[in-house]
Amino acid sequence: MSNSVTSERFYFSVDTLSLIRKYSGSTFVIKYGGSAMKSKSLQLNVIHDIAFLYLLGIKIILVHGGGYLIDHWLFKLNIKPKFERGLRVTDTNTMEVVEMVLSGYVNKNLVSLLNQNDIPAVGLSGKDANLFTAVPLSQNSNDLTGNVSKINLKVLSTLLDSSFLPVVASVASDVRGQTYNINADTLAGSIASCIKAEKLILLTDTPGILNNVYDDSSLIKHVNLNKIYDLKSKGVITDGMIPKIDCCINALNNKVPAVHIIDGRVRYSLLYELLTHDRLGSMLVA
Repeated sequence: MSNSVTSERFYFSVDTLSLIRKYSGSTFVIKYGGSAMKSKSLQLNVIHDIAFLYLLGIKIILVHGGGYLIDHWLFKLNIKPKFERGLRVTDTNTMEVVEMVLSGYVNKNLVSLLNQNDIPAVGLSGKDANLFTAVPLSQNSNDLTGNVSKINLKVLSTLLDSSFLPVVASVASDVRGQTYNINADTLAGSIASCIKAEKLILLTDTPGILNNVYDDSSLIKHVNLNKIYDLKSKGVITDGMIPKIDCCINALNNKVPAVHIIDGRVRYSLLYELLTHDRLGSMLVA
């Protein structure tokens, strides 16, 4: 990580108070995943930053992945992980592991960490009150990777209006009860679009959008839709960044004002990105 902000303190800029006033009462959807989830200390750092934003009066929906832990358990069970265009190919055995890891372990761990910081968090998957329903992404009936069909906005609004922080695992059923694995970036973008969030933030293990994936200094800090399409056509957007960028495009086209991609491994990256004008990652706008 070559990011210059690695201090153990967050320094308020002259812009911070005006940004706090601007965003208080707004709704942010934060997607949390990647290497930023791998260690306890990194998790605690992210949770503390989310708790700080919550206490500023920002309504937060936390959508999480957990791919590294899914892969860990798949290898233990001698199941080889498979991916196509950055998305996991999910057969029946893989689906069982995905649900166990995301809904059973990662979700409840994040809820517990937030509750320990006096943030009233509620853990959910798409199966809870039909929060969101799924449709198959592939025509292959053996691939249980899904897409979002419908979101129950009433559930989220009720929780947010009652000062709860929803923590959402990306597992859901279709209308027949079949369970599907939905990419967490895709889900976060769909939720942000549905709830008319002020911001969608993708906390991941890359500094943002890079002109050269091997050079962190090639970070693009501000990019609009035309530039995004250009980068896609040139092949700059590849592998796991493809579903991230696609979810950003979907959110921007659905009137989410701004999407941020930031490195969740950098201490206070969330606060520097949202509460200073200098920022750390990539901000995408229409």
